[in-house]
Amino acid sequence: MTRHTVLQVIPELQTGGAERTTVDIAAALVAAGHRALVASAGGRLVTELEAVGARHIRLPLAAKSPVAMWRNMRALKRLILSEGIDLVHARSRAPAWSALWAASACDVPFVTTYHGIYGQKNAAKAFYNSVMARGDAVIANSRYTAELIARRHPFARDRITVIPRGSDLAALAPDAVTAERKQALAKRWGLPGDAPVILNLARLTNWKGQTVLVEALARLAATSDRPWTAVLAGDDQGRGDYREKLQAQIDDAGLAERVRIVGHCDDVPAALALADLAVVASIEPEAFGRAAVEAQAARVPVIATDLGAAPETVLTPPDVAEDERTGWRVPPGDSQAMADAIATALALDDSARTALTQRAARHVTELYSLEAMCARTLAVYDRLLAEV
Repeated sequence: MTRHTVLQVIPELQTGGAERTTVDIAAALVAAGHRALVASAGGRLVTELEAVGARHIRLPLAAKSPVAMWRNMRALKRLILSEGIDLVHARSRAPAWSALWAASACDVPFVTTYHGIYGQKNAAKAFYNSVMARGDAVIANSRYTAELIARRHPFARDRITVIPRGSDLAALAPDAVTAERKQALAKRWGLPGDAPVILNLARLTNWKGQTVLVEALARLAATSDRPWTAVLAGDDQGRGDYREKLQAQIDDAGLAERVRIVGHCDDVPAALALADLAVVASIEPEAFGRAAVEAQAARVPVIATDLGAAPETVLTPPDVAEDERTGWRVPPGDSQAMADAIATALALDDSARTALTQRAARHVTELYSLEAMCARTLAVYDRLLAEV
């Protein structure tokens, strides 16, 4: 086997699907006998990255000014030459421009992954976004994303490969989480032991729809005396004003004792093991929607808003028969529909819940494993490197 050196570039390694995928691919490269380098401005995932045997290079890749991007290009070019890098993989727009220029100057293959649904309201933004379609291979994390790329950037149609985001499904299984981990997290979050837990795993930002979820919970509380506790788990990433707005909404709705904002969650399997229901409340399209997939892998009923890639990850009528349902989809921004779906999910008897969650687990196991994502990504690398 030829040993290759692969560099991934990303703004930061804090939290999120792109960041997690970066670490997962680095681990797969190392396991396959290759060298894995990641350049970023740093973050909480650096320690995990280095623990899997990859190397981190700190560069100010979160900067978006033209001057910063030009400086980053020069730094990446030096890095490619000094480390003998064979392939560069970019996962975000600003560092992708720097990486594209550097990879081109050094004549090494360039790969991009279109992780998000980037806003595109004018020609300038369309050009800025287009870097994510300029790879020698362009990876889309869902069919929805692939269709979006093809519409926006027709020149890339023949270079698009769909590789869904993969998760460590075995680690998410309920029997993989110890009682001690569950107890420690429940204590940290101050959860009562006698109420179902409704979990929203998403960074705190307006488009993730936490305000819609709180409104739905207020509707639910007004019409039912069923007990429940809701947990909003996610980093505000400096959006203190949004967190304060959300807390004020919770307080004004009289839900301060029932809805908790707990910050970043570093043990997602334990969080899901505590949950009786997961809700993905996004009001803008999710390019993939890892939270919905991981809830299903953890055997937790899930409600997701019906936009973006949700129809791929959460199966519901009329797309499938009722006995093939794996969760619920509701219109984005519709707090009443969300409240109704929450009530329906919490009312499931044990038999119906088990049947639903077993179907959901089979669905995600077939399509969204970490192993499949890594194998298919490394196959893209192998194909490009064989053409050099």
